[in-house]
Amino acid sequence: MEGKHAEKEEIQSKRNANYQSSAVKANQVKKRPKKKNKAVRIIGVIILILVMILAGIIGGMYWYVQDKLGKMQQVDIDEGNLAIDSEVEQNLTGYRNIALFGVDSRDNELGKGNRSDCIIIASINNKTKEVKLLSVYRDTYVQIEGHGLDKITHAYAYGGPELAIQTLNANLDLNITEFATVNFDSVASIVNQIGGITINIEQSEIQYINEYIDATSKITGISSKHVTKTGKQTLDGVQAVAYSRIRYTAGGDYKRTERMRDVLEAMVNKIKTMSIGEINNLLDYALPMVYTNISTNDIIALIPDAFNYKIADSVGWPYETKGITLNAWYGVPVTLESNVIQLHQELFGEEEYVPTQTVQTISDKIVNKTGYQ
Repeated sequence: MEGKHAEKEEIQSKRNANYQSSAVKANQVKKRPKKKNKAVRIIGVIILILVMILAGIIGGMYWYVQDKLGKMQQVDIDEGNLAIDSEVEQNLTGYRNIALFGVDSRDNELGKGNRSDCIIIASINNKTKEVKLLSVYRDTYVQIEGHGLDKITHAYAYGGPELAIQTLNANLDLNITEFATVNFDSVASIVNQIGGITINIEQSEIQYINEYIDATSKITGISSKHVTKTGKQTLDGVQAVAYSRIRYTAGGDYKRTERMRDVLEAMVNKIKTMSIGEINNLLDYALPMVYTNISTNDIIALIPDAFNYKIADSVGWPYETKGITLNAWYGVPVTLESNVIQLHQELFGEEEYVPTQTVQTISDKIVNKTGYQ
């Protein structure tokens, strides 16, 4: 793990100045327009495909579904350690919020010790069946229990999914108890399994994608070639993962999350062209790469409602940030309190939302540390 992190830190140190400049520019926008983006279409298609496979094709074969889902890695977490405020829990009883993590794991170890490079909160309105997606930027400066102010990506590394969920709940006033984690490097194997994906490469991305190709090949042990031209082209697994990790062009980490969605959408589009037998084999291959505390029975219970789910929106969080370099570069919510207020207004319709004392205290601590208010 240390070797892998050293590889990534070497790339980061080489490009840190460029990233700081591009990220600060991206954060100068006072408010990002609220609009549906590619992640909306991705998740919608994924839900449809899974429902077709599990409900339509398999039919009523409960034992078969159990066998498929039983291939996932199941883990228990202590819900008493998730920092869910009692008032927040009461206010959000109508919502099921699930944390989705993409970690930088090696050897398919998906617990403590891995940074969560991708953090998405899937918020399901139990009454309307609307699903909203909130991407939390990995460098966001928050309070991590026992570790002080730090990047939110480090919470998973310090304490696995339990501490990562606790950090989300404490800093965003949420009620998350469920999660699913995948190793984003496993995407390389899956992309190769489906025969590659089509991605449009821009000139500004060529240098960075090739640096990440070299690093990803060392990490995964899967060989690949450099990308030498721009435009639409078929990327193999290592190239696709390398593309999704670029964050030193204009837009910084914000643009990187778009690239991740581009890769996922391209994968879904490719899967849609596969036969039932090929998809069945792909599930057997991919499901063991999922690490979750959601039980098989809970997942099966969701299937009857899945056709009713409507993907309503997808946004990035924090809405307003400002970059700062302390011992490293951080994306500072300006302020945490105001960003949490906006989150609850947009995600849960709480127009007069007042953050908990915990959020207010953390927000003041961030302001005192950074001077950003």
